Formats: sequence, C-alpha cells, structure tokens
Amino acid sequence: MSDTLRLSKLMSQRGLCSRREADRYIEQGWVKVDGVVQSTLGTKVAPDCEIELTDPAQRAQKRLVTILLNKPVGIVSGQAEDEYRPAISLITKENHWQQDPSPIRFTHAQLKGLAPAGRLDIESQGLLVLTQDGRVAKQLIGADSDIEKEYLVRYTGTLDDNMLALLNHGLELDGKKLKPAKVTVLNQDQLRFILKEGKKRQIRRMCELVGLNVTGLKRVRIGNVRLSKLPEGQWRYLTDREFF
Repeated sequence: MSDTLRLSKLMSQRGLCSRREADRYIEQGWVKVDGVVQSTLGTKVAPDCEIELTDPAQRAQKRLVTILLNKPVGIVSGQAEDEYRPAISLITKENHWQQDPSPIRFTHAQLKGLAPAGRLDIESQGLLVLTQDGRVAKQLIGADSDIEKEYLVRYTGTLDDNMLALLNHGLELDGKKLKPAKVTVLNQDQLRFILKEGKKRQIRRMCELVGLNVTGLKRVRIGNVRLSKLPEGQWRYLTDREFF
C-alpha cells in the first residue's frame, strides 16, 4: 500500500522514540498498533494508526539518561578529532557535579548510545546536551525543532545600529536567509544571541558578515534549561522536573 509507512519511522516522526529504539522495541514485542502487538521489523502501518508503547518499553525509556555538560574550549562535541578529546570522555564519575540534584547514580551503561543533541564548536564553551533518549534528540535537533538557544558572545570591532539590525534579521549563510534572531548589546564588547537554528559556526559567521570578530562564545541556555552554576568541565543529569 502506497499510503503506509514503516512503523519505526512513524514512531520516530511522532516523537515516541528514535528509529533505532523503535526497532529494538518492535523486536521485543513491546509495541502495539491499534491494540495488536507488532514484532516484525519493517512492518508497515497506516499513518493514522494508534501506536502504544507497552509497560516494558516505557520502563526502558525511563532508564535512558540525558546529561548536561559545561563543555570547555578545546573539547569537540562529537567524535574525537586529531588530538582533541570528545565531550563524552568528560562523562566520568570524577567529573560528576557534586551538587547535582538528581538521585540517579552514574554507571558505565549510561555511556552506551550517549550522543550530543546539537553541537558546540571546539572554540566554544558552555551548555552541551548528551542523551540516550531519541525523544530528546528529536526535540532539540529534529527538522521541526523550534527551541531557543542562548549565547553570550565577546567580540572585537565596531558595532552600529545598522549592523545590529542585520544580525537580528537580514543575513544569509550558504545562500539561504537565516531565521530571525534576537541579538542585544550587553556592553561594549559583549552581545547576547538567541537563535532557533544552529548552522555550523553560525554566530561566528554572522559576526564576520558585519565585520566583527568573535573572541569568546558561551552557550548558557537551551529552551528552559540553563547552564546556571554547573562548573566548567563538569556534568549533571537532566532532572524529571526539567523540560526543554
């Protein structure tokens, strides 16, 4: 049927889990479609079907962790590059923030499938999210993500009202117009950027287009979650009470 979709793809589109997680749940017989258990990979279903995750799948999801890291300069977000360490190498018992309000205890099993949901370039620091949970990843970096990300940016150069207006709305990168941003002046050498997109080195490139040079960049908020007092190089768990 041409109007059917692969079950795992539909589960991902609905934000129930990632496609990889969906395949695992289907294999285990943990997914019901219109009340019927599905256990065959590649199963195709109607786009408007009712999908239910059974109790074992829901328990498995509750065990997935999301981690907030204050990434230092010189650490890469994803895979190790040249001599630079990846962010996941900082997720150790020793680097766990002692004031973490979460009751979760660290285990090495939490590193399996843990990946950054969004990136910070090697020269930038601040809030980086790493997660095992496909729902969180989709929320933060899915094609339809609309979550704000806030940055503090130090710069050199001269900024006038026209240039500030361009930073807020009017610039293009890679031949495409950028979404409107919220850029405000904090002092003579610092700006606040609030974006709803994250092109590669976007803020640095935006500043270059108006003749400014970025000397420091720190992400301090993603959605409703703030970096706050989390020390540089340390991490904590996202709590049950926090939502992006």
